Amino acid sequence: MLRGSKVGLRARHEDDIPILQAGLYDDVVNQSRSSGRPWRPITPGSKNSQYVVDDEELRHAPFSVVELDDGTLVGTATLWDIDNHNRSAHIGLGLLPSSRGKGYGTDVVAVLCHYGFVVRGLRRLQIETLSDNAAMLRSAERNGFVREGVLRSAAWVMGEFLDEVLLGLLVQDWKPDAKG
Repeated sequence: MLRGSKVGLRARHEDDIPILQAGLYDDVVNQSRSSGRPWRPITPGSKNSQYVVDDEELRHAPFSVVELDDGTLVGTATLWDIDNHNRSAHIGLGLLPSSRGKGYGTDVVAVLCHYGFVVRGLRRLQIETLSDNAAMLRSAERNGFVREGVLRSAAWVMGEFLDEVLLGLLVQDWKPDAKG
């Protein structure tokens, strides 16, 4: 397990999937805001759930996020579109509704940075998020990410186009203990 100050990132367990499915995916508005694809219903137990891990897929490193104190599942974290040639990847996370507002997001981003830069030897990490996602913007910036641009009207979300903010962090600018 990779450890932060509040959370740990561990391999996805089979019994995590229904909890993540119900708490994150089945929330149509939340899922529509966090995914670049339109929401559609998924049958419980389906192998098509985005939370089912394909251990053969090397360009994605999915984790379950747990509280360090008691091991309670609080969400999901992913290093995705890992590009070993350019040594870059993207960060994504989702916290269950009961786990939001507790500082877990900042800690998850910090642990993913450690994983990307130290464990995987990457040089650049990137985050794309909706411009009104204050929690993700705050978590990214507390970990040293810099706003690199705004993609105007780039995301179709629940009947309207929204702007996305692009944030980047280079390994030489990363300060492992700078979590705000």
